[in-house]
Amino acid sequence: MLIETSTVRPGTTETAATRRRHDDAPDTMARFARLAELEDGPERDAVRDELVTAWLPMAHRIAGRFRDRGESIEDLRQVAALGLVKAIDRFDPERGAFESYAVPTITGEVKRHFRDRMWALRVPRRVQELRNKVRVARRELTQSPGSPEPSVAALAAHTGLTEDEVSAGMEALESFSTLSLDAELSAGDDGYSLADTLGTADGSYETVIDRESAKEGLRRLPERERAILYMRFFEDMTQSRIADRLGISQMHVSRLISRSCARVRDEAMGQRAGHRGSGRPVRR
Repeated sequence: MLIETSTVRPGTTETAATRRRHDDAPDTMARFARLAELEDGPERDAVRDELVTAWLPMAHRIAGRFRDRGESIEDLRQVAALGLVKAIDRFDPERGAFESYAVPTITGEVKRHFRDRMWALRVPRRVQELRNKVRVARRELTQSPGSPEPSVAALAAHTGLTEDEVSAGMEALESFSTLSLDAELSAGDDGYSLADTLGTADGSYETVIDRESAKEGLRRLPERERAILYMRFFEDMTQSRIADRLGISQMHVSRLISRSCARVRDEAMGQRAGHRGSGRPVRR
């Protein structure tokens, strides 16, 4: 692919004839100079389109380096083309050759696409960097035929990372894809899916919380009011029977029940609010 590989000797000036170039790197310096002179308008847009067309093969070549990584080549070419447009818009002809500026710009755009769009799980950038270091280290340590899979300690020594960092990077190696909850985890007749291993919400959990929250309030009630609540809610007695047993009116029983329940409820809710505000566990 390289059409010129001449070496420039020290003390000489690098020219277009001696600079190493690819066959998809056309000479467009005159058009870039023209683009820099033009104001926004149809003529500038036409020159810009000519430059995009001239350099698009190079963008496609760079996109091809990233094939077989889970993204279609057409999508990669679209991303590379976007990077090319950004490079053309930002390029200053007085700072050298366009190719040396465009290649890292386009490559960075493609890498950014993989970083931001291709992860099935959103992984922090620091963990992504750990993943890349671990991936490169694994490749380097297994280059020789028959080399065993490197251990976490070996990877840590090779990369200069801690073992915890290596472990985080290895976990991130699998984050490009996710496993469906319907995927079978057993090949036998009694096969089950990942969803079958997940727990479900316990309907009694809230009841336990409410009961524990009400304990202190119930203990602080007068003995007669505690007895009334016990007869009403645990012995399932009617208000009339409770009134007869205690020798008071049914209306009085009703008021005591309402007042006691409101007091216990208010204390329980205040206890929960205090627990959330302090961040400390409630003592029971």
